[in-house]
Amino acid sequence: MLIFSAIVIVLLTALLAWTFRVLREYERGVIFMLGRFWKVKGPGLIIVVPLVQQMVRVDLRTIVMDVPSQDVISRDNVSVKVNAVLYFRVIDAERAIIQVEDFLTATSQLAQTTLRSVLGQHELDDMLAEREKLNHDIQRLLDEQTDTWGIKVSNVEIKHVDIDESMIRAIAKQAEAERERRAKVIHAEGELQASDKLVQAAEVLSKNPASFQLRYLQTLTEIAGEKNSTVVFPLPMDLIKPLLAMAEKQRE
Repeated sequence: MLIFSAIVIVLLTALLAWTFRVLREYERGVIFMLGRFWKVKGPGLIIVVPLVQQMVRVDLRTIVMDVPSQDVISRDNVSVKVNAVLYFRVIDAERAIIQVEDFLTATSQLAQTTLRSVLGQHELDDMLAEREKLNHDIQRLLDEQTDTWGIKVSNVEIKHVDIDESMIRAIAKQAEAERERRAKVIHAEGELQASDKLVQAAEVLSKNPASFQLRYLQTLTEIAGEKNSTVVFPLPMDLIKPLLAMAEKQRE
């Protein structure tokens, strides 16, 4: 009798444990009755009739999933390896269980193919400089495709874009050439502005000969202030002409 009583107690305990379930605040239970969908229950204490009803537990919290490194060929035929991280959550437990066999695996595979598809339409410079825009494009496409599964993709972040060593050297050379081009352009623009100012100064001095002579004397003063053993400077014709005229008169 003691053995029989113990067996009955164990069976009743197992039956109660199978009948009464406790779901946490972030969990829902998808209930099937004789194979057909019945309802979604939870959170809290719920009753599942043994042998008649079956429950599938679904977690509604945000899931963080690593997208494995993918080989991507960009639009300019550069081979890179890209990996990302995906943030999503179940918003409809019924569809997440009924519409797809394994929503975790399905979402992971879809994220990998979408990552390759989107990045393959852009050049390498876009992958490096416009990462935020690419994140948004991938997130939008994934969210549209997983909506039928009751899944909301909230964010996608590209983590690393690994480039071949030879391509890194080529990019460095390109950046160096770009810096040299900018330096030459800035220097040319400076020369152009300086030439414009010199033309304006010449026009002002040409209108007033006295100003030209004062500028000439100022230049001589600056040259004389330097510690040079020899100073060679041209004489303006305006200063020489009176002397030449006096010499001509004396000859006559």
